[in-house]
Amino acid sequence: MNNLPVSPNLIVVGGIAGLAAVAAVGVVLFNNAIRSAMCLVLNFVLLAVLYFSLNAEMLGITQIAVYTGAIMVLFLFVIMLLNLGAPQLLVEKKDPKRFAAIGFGVVLFGLVGSQLLPAFNGVSTPQALDDFGGPHAIGRTLFSAYAYPFEAVSILLLVGLVGSILLAKRRI
Repeated sequence: MNNLPVSPNLIVVGGIAGLAAVAAVGVVLFNNAIRSAMCLVLNFVLLAVLYFSLNAEMLGITQIAVYTGAIMVLFLFVIMLLNLGAPQLLVEKKDPKRFAAIGFGVVLFGLVGSQLLPAFNGVSTPQALDDFGGPHAIGRTLFSAYAYPFEAVSILLLVGLVGSILLAKRRI
């Protein structure tokens, strides 16, 4: 492998990406729903910081406003609505499926890493394209190439909203 020049930008982006990965693992590992949601908030904020470091300010602001703001408020509302308390500690038997899943996850992580790491060979300063992440580029792409998926997602969100209202409505 070549001796790569390690710049301060690369160290900062790598550190933030590592913290985001740790927060993502925390989402899965915590048994408490509130702690998992807080790890998800941390993950969303760190991803927004990564967008800002790549000069994609529009994507960073959207990440904070939409995901960290709206989606997480919805998640916390659902957690409070369902009244999820602390999980009951049960003595579980050793399940071989759990060990198989952990092994599969490690192998999958290694496979993805072995495909991604060579792509970073020779990268010293992470930088997005000039037009990447700007409002004009996002709007042009969203409303031309992805117009139908955009409308499908809006209908899906509307159905989810109506469903949550019907589930929350108390029967008289």
